[in-house]
Amino acid sequence: MKAEETELLKEFTPEQVAKLDSIIEKFKGKPGGLIPVLEEAQICLEYLPMAVQKRIAAGLNLPLSRVYGVVTFYSFFTMTPRGKYTVRVCLGTACYVRGGKAIAETLEKQFGIKEGETTADRMFTLESVRCLGACGLGPVIVVGEDVHGRVKPGKVKEILSQYN
Repeated sequence: MKAEETELLKEFTPEQVAKLDSIIEKFKGKPGGLIPVLEEAQICLEYLPMAVQKRIAAGLNLPLSRVYGVVTFYSFFTMTPRGKYTVRVCLGTACYVRGGKAIAETLEKQFGIKEGETTADRMFTLESVRCLGACGLGPVIVVGEDVHGRVKPGKVKEILSQYN
């Protein structure tokens, strides 16, 4: 077994690897096939670590640098596992002056992670954003698609308990 194959099987099941191979095969030789392969692979695998990118590059007969360049250019693609829920805390001016930074710090302590990281159980990914367009409700967090306004640090735990 190749080192790349072993690396893939550490993170993904044989069924997931087979699905990845079928996605690659579906677009092999088709002009413009890289982005659709990456999109379908990310939907299937949830993220695109280097081992997956190497497999895609080899399968599509493309340089790894081209695959990596596309993955790192588009914000839709991620090379690290994401949580079931993305928690976005607004740090725009209105939210910041109303306590957004304290909310961000509370979330980091609650999760035991820093901004941009995912909890070990892959339940939550923490992100900060510059504006969510709900300035009158500041400070604001968005969990998945749900907007929570006028958040206080003491209410963070209660809000997150809705998503377990």
